[in-house]
Amino acid sequence: MAEGPSICPTLLYVDAKAAIKQLTEAFGFAESAVYEGEDGKVVHAELSYGNGMVMLGSRGTGSQFDKLMEGAGPAGVFVHVDDVDAHHSRAVEHGAEVVMPPTDQDYGSRDYTTRDLEGNLWSFGTYRPGAVES
Repeated sequence: MAEGPSICPTLLYVDAKAAIKQLTEAFGFAESAVYEGEDGKVVHAELSYGNGMVMLGSRGTGSQFDKLMEGAGPAGVFVHVDDVDAHHSRAVEHGAEVVMPPTDQDYGSRDYTTRDLEGNLWSFGTYRPGAVES
């Protein structure tokens, strides 16, 4: 069995199905697992990108995590991509709200930031957290 990432951002959405659609179509994530409750709400989903993953679900399921997240603010997530400009073009093509266009940073990364349908910030850039330069 392959080992997954050690850290996974976890987000809750009012409309998790719309979030999954945006994350897969506009940002290039792949559905690894999607589980729905009897009411059709997404109880748990796992979306992968490269060797990383984000877990998400629907608000209002009554789960312990849902209760703990009640009233929590939006989150920010960073995703490493090799070609920022191509990734940005794809996001724009699918109607993503770009809040910072592709920008060369002082620390050597090129990145851009977008806001998802429920206010979470997603940054995509060439910086690779934890990578050791030789």
